[in-house]
Amino acid sequence: MTPLALAQLHAAAFTQTRAWSEGEFTSLLKQPGAILCAQEFCFALLRVTLDEAEVLTIATAPDQRRKGYAAQILLRAEVSAQKSGATTVFLEVAENNHAAISLYTKASYAQVGRRPNYYTPKDGAPIAALVLQKQL
Repeated sequence: MTPLALAQLHAAAFTQTRAWSEGEFTSLLKQPGAILCAQEFCFALLRVTLDEAEVLTIATAPDQRRKGYAAQILLRAEVSAQKSGATTVFLEVAENNHAAISLYTKASYAQVGRRPNYYTPKDGAPIAALVLQKQL
């Protein structure tokens, strides 16, 4: 997927928060350790540093949700991260994003922390992030 396609899909998936721009995706993809696993309507972007990976974002087109695509993409991304030397993967997820928390829980992630006021929705009060971790 191109940075423009990633930005468009991200905007469709994240309507309550600020979506990432084409320029931001271009910059992230150029960073050392960047891993993009994508298909037409779903992608995961990770970054590996030494033996740790971080899930930067996962997005699925709204009309394609609940079909297992995010779980497949996440698994592919984790395998790629492991091949790049990662033994642990971390991520932050909004504590009110129950669908994403369910995805990560089913994928064996466990909560290891909480960051108050981490996300700022467009029209609401800040939301805490749960910090999740998985051993690869």
